[in-house]
Amino acid sequence: MLPFYDIIVVGAGHAGCEAAAAAANLGSKVLLITIDMSKIAQMSCNPAMGGIAKGQIVKEIDALGGYSAIVTDKSMIQFRMLNCSKGPAMWSPRAQCDRMKFSEEWRKVLEGILNLDLFQDTVSELIIENNEIKGVVTELGFRFYSKSVILTNGTFLNGLMHVGHKKVKGGRISEPSSYGLTEQLKKLGFIAGRMKTGTPARIDGRSIDFSKMEEQKGDELPQNFSFLHTEPILEKQRSCFITYTNQEVHEKLKIGFDDSPMFDGTIQSVGPRYCPSIETKLITFADKDKHQLFLEPEGKETIEFYINGFSSSLPWDVQLSAIHKIKGLENAKIFRPGYAIEYDYFDPTQINHTLETKLISNLYFAGQINGTTGYEEAAAQGLMAGVNAHLKILNKNEFLLSRDEAYIGVLIDDLVTKGVDEPYRMFTSRAEHRILLRQDNADLRLTERAHNLGLASEIRYENYLYKKENLEHVISFIKNKSVKPELVNKKLVELNTSPIKQSVKLVSLILRPQVNIFDIYDVVPDFKSLVDEISENKRHIIEAAEIAMKYSGYIQREQQIADKLKRLEGVKLNTELDYGKFLSISTEARQKLNKIKPKTIGQALRISGISPSDINVLLVAMGR
Repeated sequence: MLPFYDIIVVGAGHAGCEAAAAAANLGSKVLLITIDMSKIAQMSCNPAMGGIAKGQIVKEIDALGGYSAIVTDKSMIQFRMLNCSKGPAMWSPRAQCDRMKFSEEWRKVLEGILNLDLFQDTVSELIIENNEIKGVVTELGFRFYSKSVILTNGTFLNGLMHVGHKKVKGGRISEPSSYGLTEQLKKLGFIAGRMKTGTPARIDGRSIDFSKMEEQKGDELPQNFSFLHTEPILEKQRSCFITYTNQEVHEKLKIGFDDSPMFDGTIQSVGPRYCPSIETKLITFADKDKHQLFLEPEGKETIEFYINGFSSSLPWDVQLSAIHKIKGLENAKIFRPGYAIEYDYFDPTQINHTLETKLISNLYFAGQINGTTGYEEAAAQGLMAGVNAHLKILNKNEFLLSRDEAYIGVLIDDLVTKGVDEPYRMFTSRAEHRILLRQDNADLRLTERAHNLGLASEIRYENYLYKKENLEHVISFIKNKSVKPELVNKKLVELNTSPIKQSVKLVSLILRPQVNIFDIYDVVPDFKSLVDEISENKRHIIEAAEIAMKYSGYIQREQQIADKLKRLEGVKLNTELDYGKFLSISTEARQKLNKIKPKTIGQALRISGISPSDINVLLVAMGR
């Protein structure tokens, strides 16, 4: 009997793992096919999860019932909350991980899911009948049939690596490329392009002089990424180290420019703007005499270090001679040089918000195949593709997240509506409602929806209810509690804020910019007793309460704006509409509307090149 599945996921990177896990946990019978089962959820580039806006995405994946945060917590070797000097909308958790442990933990997760099978091979062909996916064919000639297929091929589609003039076919160092799929999809009418990314050399830690560098330790009170982990997990942290390039380094690098595939025309694809190679930095920022570098440990015990900020495709001897001019790396030995990699991607305007392709029914794209860069962006897409593939099989309503509900909603809407002309990376600035999309409230925003869907477990849902109930309890207490001068004035003076002359509500003190809720916690006995009753690990609830109170005005105003914009999302457009007939709309607008086929007026408004007057023409045509 031929093997038949509900869903086949191609590729076991971050997108593929979340896609397979989500679909299987919802009840679909899933097959996950990967080139190498020892490299599941491999951290191909830096050994870290989270960061600016990316940390929010990991928290959202967790709130929805995904695994990226759980695996991060179990493999974490350092935790830092970034941007703490700014408002809470900008706070972003980041973790250094043990790269090998991360992959090992993900494999444990997948092997523990009953509806999920694993198979090691390369998919070279899709089985398609009447514009509908029917299964896949592997390089070894196996045919697997399914109702849906999710492609999460990462950098493996026609992957080509560059070190100087040396070119090696592969999707990752020492791993083969995947061939056949791009060519087949292009014949079916898909538009494909090439993108580039890169990675730096790996350094032997025994040859690094850390005394010449600035040590960067983790937070004194490290937190967890997963809302499931209510007790601190990370005990012993490993430090990162900061050093800088200099003019000598730059001169050494420039010697290799004539042999650089970046500058001799060999590489013509577009690389990531926000994570450029070191040679690109020297051209783009020619006025800078130094660039910051981070030495990041690759694991809990290993001596291998990742030199973040030094991605390069220059000849390996040029890389090494330049590294030797960096403070602290004068005697450095490298395990492997940096390299650039080119790979195929598909214009994401060819997919719907469910991540299903518009041309082939039940075929989904997730991750770098859609032009994104980053583990977190890929994982988010994988989860959403897995959920929606499962729902479509059962003829259930699609599961979508709006731009005011999640960074994941922003990510997918940007891809589908605007497309990409360079590798897409998430930033807080991309989210117009970022004050609503904080890392502390991801569970409050998303867990109930995920539980209704059947993706969030009962334990996760109970944790959410516990937090919600106690958060409201703490806020109510603070708003109603009166405190006397003799109780708090000493602390207020210590904090350089005015003492009080008579009893005031506790909330009025916490609203002061100089006062942190944890400053008051210790000096108001019944407040301390209340918090201690809630949980031993009360920090996340107390922190969320302070944010909700201090920023309530901004949050309410942002929610009102989001609600107004949501009305435009309720105005549906006919996706079969021929916009070429609307001569009152600009030529550019007609072309883009016909290409993207927006489903709502709100989506049409977000398409680059569409003006408010174009929208007015559409509204008038609809009788509005």
